[in-house]
Amino acid sequence: MGCQLGKLAASERRTNNQANLGDGPPPAMDPRLPLTAKQKYSMLASWKGISRAMEKTGICMFIKLFEENQDLLNMFEKFRQYRTKEEQINSMELAEHANNVMNTLDEGIKGLDDLDNFFEYIHQVGASHRRIPGFKVEYFWKIETPFLAAVEATLGDRYTPNVENIYKITIKFILQTLVDGYEKSAKAPNST
Repeated sequence: MGCQLGKLAASERRTNNQANLGDGPPPAMDPRLPLTAKQKYSMLASWKGISRAMEKTGICMFIKLFEENQDLLNMFEKFRQYRTKEEQINSMELAEHANNVMNTLDEGIKGLDDLDNFFEYIHQVGASHRRIPGFKVEYFWKIETPFLAAVEATLGDRYTPNVENIYKITIKFILQTLVDGYEKSAKAPNST
């Protein structure tokens, strides 16, 4: 008898909680975000797997970047001397930079709930690249493919075609926002 009563009470609590949660439509998505609510949820959920392996993912991303764009290695004063994959994997300087970049991506992805702050932050990061001698705006786009490859390597079988599509949309959105910040800073009266 006690078991039935407990089940009934638990069932009633679930029903009441569901009624309270489903009383209205879900909050409207910001039209500036190129993801649906479901895609954003999936992105944030799968990103937890990346955030547990930020350094490894970042190093993998930069190694792939330099494999495809060896000339870009010269842009990085602190670790340009590391030419082989082995040297790059073991470079503390590369690991530090990879962590910084991954933390920026982490802040951006976690900031998708507040796009005003997201845009402000990512625009500032984009603008900061004006201080890098020889940096060209098109360099931002060169990280897209290495980023996706590193995410795939980290997520393994969790990197489904749907997750891949969501990451493609997200990285393009972040990279375009970096580009916008870089370009806007050239037009700003106090640009460097």
